[in-house]
Amino acid sequence: MSNDSHHDKHHEGDVAFIRSLAELLNSSELNEIQVKREYGEHDRLTVSLTKQGKQVVYAQSPAAPSAPAPQASASAPAAATAPAPAAASADPASLPGAVTSPMVGTAYLSAEPGAAAFVTVGQTVAEGDTLMIVEAMKTMNHIPAPRAGTVRRILVDDGNPVEFGTPLMIVE
Repeated sequence: MSNDSHHDKHHEGDVAFIRSLAELLNSSELNEIQVKREYGEHDRLTVSLTKQGKQVVYAQSPAAPSAPAPQASASAPAAATAPAPAAASADPASLPGAVTSPMVGTAYLSAEPGAAAFVTVGQTVAEGDTLMIVEAMKTMNHIPAPRAGTVRRILVDDGNPVEFGTPLMIVE
């Protein structure tokens, strides 16, 4: 009996711990986290989290996301500022007007199904205008235009899953 009450003490903390690990996994480029905690001789917690292999690849080369990820190499900012060739094969995230996803989630181009899209190709936007929504863990995150300009390309479809750093659209 005493072992059960000892375990219950840890249970609530373990749930919060696992939740924070899952958030870390979702907000990073990590694909797997394994943790082993030992509280006592017969009381241990083993956690293994693996993100689904929903890697959406937009470029042939393994280019770093334009927003430096926590573990990005020192060359990532340099790659983001290098002039990109206008070839169709260029990584959209490296284009000067690229707007990338700040999180893992689902992209929505309108406020609700059937509603008009927030923006269309060729539309002029002001800095701070909502370009789209990225839904993550039941939270609707409005993605603002980082600068005033014209929407040149929309790179994701409504309802597409997106990773951190996924290019969403080009605003120049």
